[in-house]
Amino acid sequence: MSPSRGPLRLFRATLKYSQLQNCRLFCSLAENVTGSRIQSYTSRSSDPYLNLSIEHYLLQKSPPDSAILFLYTNRPCIVIGRNQNPWVEVNLGLLDAATGTRDTATDSTKPPALGSVDLVRRRSGGGTVFHDRGNVNWTVISPRDGFTRDKHAEMVVRALRGLGIDRARVNERHDIVLDQGQRSRKAGLSDDEHTTPYMANGSAAPQPLKVSGSAYKLTRTRALHHATCLLQSPNLNLIPDYLHSPAKPYIEARGVASVSSPVGNIGIEITPFERAVFEEFVALYDKEQSQKDMEEVGVDSLEISDIRKGYDELKTLDWMYAQTPQFTISKEFGNDVFSMTVRHGSVLESTHLSIEMPKLHEIKDWRRYASTDIGNWLNNILLIPSNS
Repeated sequence: MSPSRGPLRLFRATLKYSQLQNCRLFCSLAENVTGSRIQSYTSRSSDPYLNLSIEHYLLQKSPPDSAILFLYTNRPCIVIGRNQNPWVEVNLGLLDAATGTRDTATDSTKPPALGSVDLVRRRSGGGTVFHDRGNVNWTVISPRDGFTRDKHAEMVVRALRGLGIDRARVNERHDIVLDQGQRSRKAGLSDDEHTTPYMANGSAAPQPLKVSGSAYKLTRTRALHHATCLLQSPNLNLIPDYLHSPAKPYIEARGVASVSSPVGNIGIEITPFERAVFEEFVALYDKEQSQKDMEEVGVDSLEISDIRKGYDELKTLDWMYAQTPQFTISKEFGNDVFSMTVRHGSVLESTHLSIEMPKLHEIKDWRRYASTDIGNWLNNILLIPSNS
């Protein structure tokens, strides 16, 4: 035998074993999602595009009578709703300032303390949220019959109370909040998931802190409810900067606008939270307790063609920007008024832009299409992150 064949065989054997392990992981997901009535998963990946694509796959491929729990934590990112406007919801210049590629002659945006932040458009409705590694995302997919917007938020509140978080409740917007009032009485049997002894009334009462906001996607037979849960985010003081768009005062937009609320951290570790949510999910849906633990999924899931297809779509600029509902942007310049109407990312009409233009997300310098004053202003508020 030549000396080179031994290592080559070992390499081939190692490669085949690695491929086999990956196959087991993604084949298991593909088999389980179509055959199991009760399913629970946790993701090893922090890629928001991947986790949202796995979630969509679970919604699309699971049996109509099945119930699924999916837990994941993303790297820092901003996730907007399906029908939202990124120019209204997000400070796009701040996302770009982290790369150091902005034209400092026309843009005074200071680089943020946080590094690179992804911008993602999800497939469900609802408002804009900030994700990081101190924020756990939980998803429940269930039959549409019997679904309510409170049902799974109540499930998570029970999990939190089991961990000693007795200020947690579901509010009238179906969000989870922590009441900030003084204890008025002992907790009792009369307290359901919508009341706590810390609820305060009156104009001077401290506002509850929002710790979990929800979004939904309904199909003919299925209901998807996914939400954030702020456990130990180190970036609460930075979130308002990212979600304050300098373009918003100049835009009249269709679509869904986010509703701002004071937020806070719950202050518990991720592992016990995930375990508590899993146990409440089992208690709610798995009366036979066939689920002993959650299955892990991750980057190997991209071997599934439907997940890969969804992943690639979420990363396209057309999905991120050209899905934006129609909006109009306008501003006075001296005695003149600039106005521009945009639909699906393309300029429909404008008072000052007379030449044929590319889509907004393809424009690198607005001074090519407008006067210097208008071009500099549009560069400051409309240019998308250059690393997109």
